Amino acid sequence: MPFIPHTEADVSAMLAAIGVGSIEDLFDEIPESLKIHALEGVPPGLSEMDTNRLLRERAQMDAIELNFAGAGAYEHHIPAAVWQIVGRGEFYSAYTPYQAEASQGTLQLIYEYQTMMTRLTGMDVSNASMYDGATALAEAVLMAERCRKKGAQRVLVPTSVHPAYRKTLLTIVAAQDIEVVEIDCPKGFLEPSALDAVEGEFSALVIPQPNFFGVLEEVDALTDWAHARGALAIAVVNPMALAVLKAPGDWGSKRGADIVCGDGQPLGVPLSSGGPYFGFLCCKKDLVRNMPGRIVGRTTDLDGRIGYALTLQAREQHIRRAKATSNICTNQGLLVTAATIHMAMLGPEGLRRVAASSVANTAALAERLLRIPGVRPLFPGCTHFHEQAFVLPKPAHDVVEQLAAQRILAGYALGEEYAALGDALLVCATETKNEADLDRFAAALAAALR
Repeated sequence: MPFIPHTEADVSAMLAAIGVGSIEDLFDEIPESLKIHALEGVPPGLSEMDTNRLLRERAQMDAIELNFAGAGAYEHHIPAAVWQIVGRGEFYSAYTPYQAEASQGTLQLIYEYQTMMTRLTGMDVSNASMYDGATALAEAVLMAERCRKKGAQRVLVPTSVHPAYRKTLLTIVAAQDIEVVEIDCPKGFLEPSALDAVEGEFSALVIPQPNFFGVLEEVDALTDWAHARGALAIAVVNPMALAVLKAPGDWGSKRGADIVCGDGQPLGVPLSSGGPYFGFLCCKKDLVRNMPGRIVGRTTDLDGRIGYALTLQAREQHIRRAKATSNICTNQGLLVTAATIHMAMLGPEGLRRVAASSVANTAALAERLLRIPGVRPLFPGCTHFHEQAFVLPKPAHDVVEQLAAQRILAGYALGEEYAALGDALLVCATETKNEADLDRFAAALAAALR
């Protein structure tokens, strides 16, 4: 990154201009007892030449890892042009488009993003993104409660929903006195018949598609079940899967899901050691007044020219926290920019090809793994997207550690969150894998299990 060096004369001139004697005077409000005069454990500075040499040595320690881990964050190919465009100053530095007259480019991009997300999900409205998929689910639940005149303060969530999403949901809605009723899924998906035992009112049913185990849920039956009981259906989806699966807006026999949320990471956002990612939230038009976050609308000015502005936003959303719809509707604008460019570059057919290739690679990997003695599917007979869980003849955590030493990310050990599934491994294969990758992983797993 470029830098501008300041000479002693430059610093003195700047201090004189603001009437300060020294740089230390700028921090005179900080009590002396709080100041650190030396950094313990920090080595002495290096010259530029020595720094470059150290970094080259560190870089040689890096290696490409063969990644078969998914569990909510997925390795997809991102065209180089995506982040080259995102890195342009007009995108990279833009954030909050409060002044529409000075932010037309940013507002138009967000409007295009919203349009793409509504088409992908089959919903009427999309907001301008959220912090991540987990907080988007929490916001969807809070929104469902607001949409009912007399909220039941109760939501049904199957254990096939991502564990981190469920933990985040519990943390956030507990302060609102909303009860989260978790429903076990022993067969790897939520059986509609399992809901018959539910008593009392509830505001919403959360439906993942695909779920945390990579299994496709019976979304039509579940959506109709929720609507028949006067509750809303909240879809938690992988946006890449929607390129080949039925849109949530078409679920059920009548009106489809009411609210759709999830994590947008598969759409042009690199894994980056865990983030940042972004959450998306879409809904039906009649619920939009209860939707948190920003929404960009398109209009025309007095001269008939197209213009863009934030719309349907109460002033309290940005200024008066106590009266705001939400206090965690952070807009991950840079990631939304990447997702919009990514979707525009691939187009509908490109997204379909990525999704279809991922499905095919996972099926091909499953075929190889099931040839290994002792390996069997955790949920036989289920239909999967691009993840599948397998039972191993030894603890999955140990296998993950063994393969990590060979630079292979073997997957996610389900015993980390599901104690009864300690020998189960969740693996994922996206379009980035080829035949050699699948063979290498299968061979490494077979050797680890011998």
